[in-house]
Amino acid sequence: MPLWIALTIAAAFLQNLRSALQKRLTGGMSATGATYVRFLYGVPVAALYLAIVIGVTGAALPQPDGSFLLYAVAGGLAQIWGTVLLVALYTLRNFAVGTTYSKTETIQTALFGIIVLGDHLSLGAFLAILISLAGVIAISMAQSHLTLTSFWRALGEKPTLMGIGSGACYGIAAVCYRAASLSLDHPDFLVAAGYTLVAVLMIQTVAMTVWLAARRRNDLRAAMDTWRVSSLVGLAGALASIGWFTAMTIQNAAYVRALGQIELVFAFISSHFLFREKTSPLELAGIALVIGGIVMLVLWR
Repeated sequence: MPLWIALTIAAAFLQNLRSALQKRLTGGMSATGATYVRFLYGVPVAALYLAIVIGVTGAALPQPDGSFLLYAVAGGLAQIWGTVLLVALYTLRNFAVGTTYSKTETIQTALFGIIVLGDHLSLGAFLAILISLAGVIAISMAQSHLTLTSFWRALGEKPTLMGIGSGACYGIAAVCYRAASLSLDHPDFLVAAGYTLVAVLMIQTVAMTVWLAARRRNDLRAAMDTWRVSSLVGLAGALASIGWFTAMTIQNAAYVRALGQIELVFAFISSHFLFREKTSPLELAGIALVIGGIVMLVLWR
């Protein structure tokens, strides 16, 4: 199995775990605060990982240039804005439409990768991404009880634009992270990915600390008071990010994000077999499309 595939699957599993832990925090702080702790408590984990990698490999620290800083800042802020837009969607009446359109992240990542990095997608990989995207949208529609008519009719409405904007921000972030890591031109991809992750998490932590200090000081206090759960969120989030960043350093970001949709399969397994939740035929069809798209991506990339 190629390393990027194993790393992506592990990252998707850990991200699913991080999301479950984050849900335990939303009772004592806002969704923005729950997002903040994954950066704040993730920094020391990522820094320790980078120190271990450098100690084991004996590699030198990268020498970043202006392009690295530009990509790291752009990617870090884009991820924050993507989260803000997604959270803001839940305050709108037609939020289900917006969240469904946010699932276009994978195809937008592919487009941004072509524009920014000149990444090449084979025809088989492009078809695989479209198939898995159709599966993700089907799952989202089933869970939010949307119809195809309401889905298409909502084009141009505010929730739709916010959802597409959120997906675009996540796509930009993924491509910028890959670009930042590659700009280091470091011979060891583990060091390059780890260094990029530490830099991005520090940028995100500083940016959100300043914003929360000005707008939501209660969330800053809650982040300290809930350090036991928050540290677990940071740990799971940082370990997942190590997988994402390393995979995107050695492989096209669009492939990584598309394969990362296996997270939905993990969520389906846990909800269906552990929590005995009922599954609709549309959800089953969506899962089948996601799995089919992933298999096609692995075989035909």
